[in-house]
Amino acid sequence: MELAELERKREEKIDGVIYDMSPAPGYQHGIINGNIYRIIGNGLKDSLCLAFIENLDFKYHPDINDDYVCPDIMIVCDRKHLKGGAYSGIPRFIVETLSPSTAKRDRSEKKDIYEEAGVEEYWIVTPQGKSVEIYYLEGEKYILEQSYILQEDPEDAHYNAETEICLRGFPNIKMTLAEIFKNIDG
Repeated sequence: MELAELERKREEKIDGVIYDMSPAPGYQHGIINGNIYRIIGNGLKDSLCLAFIENLDFKYHPDINDDYVCPDIMIVCDRKHLKGGAYSGIPRFIVETLSPSTAKRDRSEKKDIYEEAGVEEYWIVTPQGKSVEIYYLEGEKYILEQSYILQEDPEDAHYNAETEICLRGFPNIKMTLAEIFKNIDG
């Protein structure tokens, strides 16, 4: 395998099993992540917290094993747990944008990992259905707090494109459903 291929190859290791995350998801996946990341990044200016997009491994059991996942978007505030290309603390917020090859794992194993690790807020975003599910950690379990399916037609009774969502742990960071799904329709 050539060096360029190795550098592009993404994988995760869950319970000792390596999952190849290739090929790359569709372009809508990247657009949605970029939209959310930009809004969060702007909201974190002058903060100790940092936002990462698809480029930082989360080592969720650093004292037990070397398992890791690579969230699409993650906010970390405890910088002492950053080392190289990994974070071993507890992220404050995670987004997974579903792709056909990872949807089941994002909704099951990874959701369980984030819940057990103590991640306060977890979003599952679906490009194909233009939907957002928002889970909050209550006690030790995730509760589905909000679930949206974008309705862009202002004439429709369920129009919600301007519905504003804010991050619970960062109430100054707000975005509309229209902003999340902006530019994904080619």
